[in-house]
Amino acid sequence: MNRSQVISYRIFNTGRFRDYFELTKPKVVALILLTAVVGMVLPNHALPDPALFLTTLSGIALLAGAAAAVNHVVDSQIDAKMARTYHRPVVKGRVSARQALSFAGLIGISGFAILWFMVNQLTAWLTLASLVGYAFVYTMYLKRATPQNIVIGGLAGAMPPLLGWSAVSNTIDPNALLLVLIIFTWTPPHFWALAIHRKTDYAKAKIPMLPITHGVEFTKTMILLYCIILTIVCILPWLSGLFGNLYAAASLVLNLQFVCYAVRLKWFDRPGLAFKTFKFSIWHLMLLFIIMLADTNF
Repeated sequence: MNRSQVISYRIFNTGRFRDYFELTKPKVVALILLTAVVGMVLPNHALPDPALFLTTLSGIALLAGAAAAVNHVVDSQIDAKMARTYHRPVVKGRVSARQALSFAGLIGISGFAILWFMVNQLTAWLTLASLVGYAFVYTMYLKRATPQNIVIGGLAGAMPPLLGWSAVSNTIDPNALLLVLIIFTWTPPHFWALAIHRKTDYAKAKIPMLPITHGVEFTKTMILLYCIILTIVCILPWLSGLFGNLYAAASLVLNLQFVCYAVRLKWFDRPGLAFKTFKFSIWHLMLLFIIMLADTNF
């Protein structure tokens, strides 16, 4: 058997499929695919050809999963010190670093090939750039170098709507960039709320998250500021005519809820509220993009 066949055999025939599946961070990938679907629907206000739809999502999912697997390997020593991540497959030795990287290489190359040959080269390069940005620039450097790690590195995670849009149109459209800007602005308050909740773990792992370097109160202020900015940014697609009044009203309600969480966290904090804010932020983004779909006439 060649190398790829050996890797496939180990994944599917040794009872460790769940561990390899966990390496891809499937919940994160699911949210990525939702935002990519919105990007695919909007250019023509219609679902694309089924073959293009499936190949695009497959390619993006495989490259996103590859980036996640690389993250598992690079962060394994950090993950071992944190309650949220100490049970991950590479940390526990259920999957070796070499196996995880081979798996990442296999699905990453497959995803890139699918996008290159079955979608278009622009989408292939943009998706690869997102992988490099997350798995290498953010994970290997920014995460350990600066408390602004998630602000700068958040651009890689904000790309999926543009990937979906470019898959259909083979262009980089300004409206697609507005959707990228929404996720880019959403990312810091999302992660900073978790960083407050897991401050002790991040300190133990020596990761310079904002609550550690600048204090919890400053971080709460920044969360509130970014939530206000996010509310303003979410108005832009309505002003540009990309969405209608349904989106404007529903997104405003969601964003005001996020602002309320930030206000409570800043001035009326109580145990567990930071984590509740983090969990709400996930629902916020998911519902926001579902609203975008609902507002699109297709």
